[in-house]
Amino acid sequence: MTRIIAIHGVLPPHRYEQSGITDAFADMCLPPGADHGVLERLHRSAGVRGRHLALPLERYAALSGFGEANDAFIEVALELGEQAVRGALDRSGLDPGDIDLVISTSVTGIAAPSLEARLAGRIGLRPDVKRVPIFGLGCVAGAAGLARLHDYLEGHPGQVALLLSVELCSLTLQRSDTSVPNLVAGALFGDGAAAVLAVGRDHPHRQERSGPAVVATRSSLYPGTERTLGWDIGDQGFRIVLGADLPNLVRETLGDEVHSFLSDHDLKTQDVTAWVCHPGGPQVLEAVRETLDLPARALELAWRSLAEVGNLSSASVLHVLRDTLALRSPPPGTPGLLLAMGPGFCTELVLLRW
Repeated sequence: MTRIIAIHGVLPPHRYEQSGITDAFADMCLPPGADHGVLERLHRSAGVRGRHLALPLERYAALSGFGEANDAFIEVALELGEQAVRGALDRSGLDPGDIDLVISTSVTGIAAPSLEARLAGRIGLRPDVKRVPIFGLGCVAGAAGLARLHDYLEGHPGQVALLLSVELCSLTLQRSDTSVPNLVAGALFGDGAAAVLAVGRDHPHRQERSGPAVVATRSSLYPGTERTLGWDIGDQGFRIVLGADLPNLVRETLGDEVHSFLSDHDLKTQDVTAWVCHPGGPQVLEAVRETLDLPARALELAWRSLAEVGNLSSASVLHVLRDTLALRSPPPGTPGLLLAMGPGFCTELVLLRW
């Protein structure tokens, strides 16, 4: 089985309380004299106390358009990505040259060459390192990236693989869009990055390190749900697609998927000692808890992450996994389940053993 040997999450240095972001958002996005009531209610109900942003708050109003915002994305993403990878390497005891595969994911900016290609020389990756950049999976990509990393290591059991997620959601802000989806996104999403290092079952670090093992994965795509979650691309960049039926879709699909997946491994929800859930927002987290009939404490760390840093898209579930290992310490040998949802609409499940 694949063994996760290090996780490192990083956040930009610019942190703001939710109320300050609300005021700045209103100034940038609402027309003069507009009622701020809906915006303020959405921001108060988002379950977010504060967020880290890629840029100082005052710089967002000066961004001229998609091109300038994307230039900022590349600059900051490389800084955070390098910090995340170096932090994971320091925790792992491995050198950059030991890495055989890099999977990188982001859905909040565009870079060609991709982020991991631009970082390779700065970090010291081998020239023959295999690279798989992923775009379009959105919030599910932290879980899906871990699953695909596991797939690779099952076929290359002596090797080392790296997953890098960098999401700078604040740079996708649509200043001319007063729709409810854009207001909700402006209330929920923050910026951050995470790196995960894992080794195959034959690698010597598998025994030396005590991180969780990846036992199995499941991917599920639901046809006809494409307009539930995603981006529309326009002259100003990424305009969010966020269907009001998302929580109900979670209720309709997730329960059967999770129960079936666990049953394949002779498990029930009661056997899972830690739930590592993407903190998609209050309504999504409540839908997850209800459909799986979980005790309130089961998703405590997801709620905590949402409150402290907001929804970091694909990086969020990796931050929750890091916090689970640091704060919850599940009993060795017990099962855990990592799960996330994203555009498609789709879900990704990763069965862990602590």
